[in-house]
Amino acid sequence: MPRINGARCLAWEMVGYGASIPEGLDRDISIARQADYLVSWLKHLGIEQAILAGHDLGGGVAQIAAVRHPGLFRGLFLTNAIGYDSWPIPSVKAMRMAGPVVRHLPDPAFRQVFRTFIHRGHDDSAAADEAVEVHWSHYDHHDGAAAFVRQVDSLNVQDTLAVANDLPKLGLPARIAWGAADQFQKIEYGERFAHDLSASLHRIEGGKHFTPEDHPEVIAQEINQLLADVK
Repeated sequence: MPRINGARCLAWEMVGYGASIPEGLDRDISIARQADYLVSWLKHLGIEQAILAGHDLGGGVAQIAAVRHPGLFRGLFLTNAIGYDSWPIPSVKAMRMAGPVVRHLPDPAFRQVFRTFIHRGHDDSAAADEAVEVHWSHYDHHDGAAAFVRQVDSLNVQDTLAVANDLPKLGLPARIAWGAADQFQKIEYGERFAHDLSASLHRIEGGKHFTPEDHPEVIAQEINQLLADVK
């Protein structure tokens, strides 16, 4: 965010994730519902026009919000985002099926599973280590594996399939940046987004899934260019 020029930048946290894990208890934390929470938050802040930038699950939230409330948004940036039928990925499906066991894993065992998962999505090992420390702290303080199981249980591919046919009709300025070596969200989906949104695609060669953490300069460059396109 410090690399973004000439715009007010706000980071919204999905309900039931990160420091907001407790707020997700007994609440719908599906991707489709998150789009409603996001829009309510923007309206609460009095924001009438925004540019959306989303990664992974957040990218799915951004797509749904843009389709449901096109008048609220002026641009859309996606990087290694879920979409279409690209998710949940096999490892997440496996953890969901094993949920009754996973939710009772002791913290040291779950931390190792979590660490392995995070490292698979990074091409920068130092950034991966930092990400593990930052993200793990929230699970460590809020229910550990049980919180993670609640998150994966909420994932439903129908949420993005429901808006897939509407993406080409959005007519919003859009840009896509994609880690071309991502094994979670394959580059083919980045190409599909670029086609459907009539957007440029910046391929990050060798980049894996967590592009905002491994390649912040590229992500900032693309968002800054989108800002220029919108203005």
